[in-house]
Amino acid sequence: MKKLLSIFCIILVQSSVYGQKDQYRLLIKTWNFLKYYHPDLASAKKDADSLFLTTVEKVNDQSDANSVIKVLTENLNHKFSGTPVNDQEKDILSANQDFKWYQKNKKISTENKALLKDIYDHRFISDTGGKQKPGDKKKDSSPKDKNFALPERLLIFAKIQGSIDYLYPHKYLMPKNSDAYFTDLLDQTIHCSSRKDFDIILAKAVAKMEDSHAFNFYNQLNYKNEIYHRLYYPPFDYVIFDDHLLITDLIFPEICSKANIHTGDRIMKINGKSIPEVIKEKQELLSSSNRETLLHMLSDYQRNLIWTDDNLQKELTIQSKENHTSYPAKVDFLNFTDKQQLATVTEYIKGKIRTKDNHTMNHKDIAYFKINDVISFSTVPEDKQDGYMDSIFTEASSKKAMVFDMRGYPDWGGFVFHYIYKYFSPVNNHFGKYYKPNIKNRGTYIAISYKEFGHYYPKIEDKTVHPYKGKVFIIVNPETLSMSEWNTMNLQKVFPQALTIGQKTAGADGDTTTVPLTDDYDLVFTANGIFYDDNTPTQKVGVRINEMIRYTDDDLIRKRDLEFERVLKEIK
Repeated sequence: MKKLLSIFCIILVQSSVYGQKDQYRLLIKTWNFLKYYHPDLASAKKDADSLFLTTVEKVNDQSDANSVIKVLTENLNHKFSGTPVNDQEKDILSANQDFKWYQKNKKISTENKALLKDIYDHRFISDTGGKQKPGDKKKDSSPKDKNFALPERLLIFAKIQGSIDYLYPHKYLMPKNSDAYFTDLLDQTIHCSSRKDFDIILAKAVAKMEDSHAFNFYNQLNYKNEIYHRLYYPPFDYVIFDDHLLITDLIFPEICSKANIHTGDRIMKINGKSIPEVIKEKQELLSSSNRETLLHMLSDYQRNLIWTDDNLQKELTIQSKENHTSYPAKVDFLNFTDKQQLATVTEYIKGKIRTKDNHTMNHKDIAYFKINDVISFSTVPEDKQDGYMDSIFTEASSKKAMVFDMRGYPDWGGFVFHYIYKYFSPVNNHFGKYYKPNIKNRGTYIAISYKEFGHYYPKIEDKTVHPYKGKVFIIVNPETLSMSEWNTMNLQKVFPQALTIGQKTAGADGDTTTVPLTDDYDLVFTANGIFYDDNTPTQKVGVRINEMIRYTDDDLIRKRDLEFERVLKEIK
């Protein structure tokens, strides 16, 4: 009898929580609406987090939609002075703003609908442009194995949803099933019983944004090593394709030989799962704007994100380079508690970085500029810098071709924005459209006027122009991210004859914003909408490319740079 009574109590509690799911969903929607529009909360006069935590404790299975709204708003000012906000912006991105959740909700009273509309009509006008500072990480952040209490879990989840609804300009590009997906994640948030399970929920929520700027969120998760199975590293390096992993280098030849693995072999399955299946699983846990960028990130040996279990020995299906036959192989992975293994891998990675840093193009008829390693001013006096740059570009202009290698992040923002523009560009360099958060209407975005200096090009008095008639090449790939994409768009306009070659870029242009979720997590993502001047989007699709260059297995094994080869072929 006692056992039956216990089971009945458990069922009763679970039914109560299940019954509160709709109330929690409405609580989250209404709270975020108030947080970003109500003058008391949007101005930080009252603490939005405290309001949420106080309210969530009062929500139960007897609560209805109107009681949830009442509890949230009862201590907020309802008497607004002044006239409704008048937003007369013409060039506005408003696809994300959708209030059907309350306007079409038959469970919400006419009075409460009118209240929410009145709050929106008298919404707070921010002067921060939507930028938020990261939360200070406290020294007493929650222990790794301690799960958050339900109110805290719901608050963190609510902040992610609010960030998407009101601060993420590309919400409208998210998958069509996103609403249903987040409803399911809310269910999981309510019922998750461990910190690891909650980490997985957070990873899935951020991944659904499909934004390369948010990719590194995984690195904040307490259980990242277990969730992404990063505990052990392979004895070989690899590059990931849609249907296989190519083994490019043997870091520990003796281990690879024992498993009959050679450079150029393909891994077709990991623990019985095909590579497409594995990639799909990873895509649900990692945020990337496009598949090409995801594969590029997954190919990073140091990140070590592609594996599917925490076993020291993996079962791989290998396809031989020599005869294309497939066979199973049990491969011993590396445990970095072994200091010798760690030292060998560390030296391998250092060598790989050195090779990449030293990679350059030397040709007497080509001026080569590498965006993450451009000209240094360390020995140039400040009053001589303009003349120094002019001399460099005068020399470059004498060459048959200029090459801008954008496969990296700019180490100096002024190189393209100021000096390339100053020397080569016409005065009006309208190469793109930059949409910033609309401070009069959070959740919408307005285009920055071309008349505003400092965004599209600097204001330079008595500017002269030195048109370049030679060939121009712009090299891009998934490492062309954010400012590198913005600079590429700029170069394409400055040099209309430019040929952009390579692979799809990261598809995450624009500045980022940081939303503190807890003392443990910050959410970083794209905060601005970036388009070409003709309104062609760049988010997810990347910059315009004239020639897509695809690498084969053999190209990668031979360490070829097909973009360099393409340029040199054109110069001959």
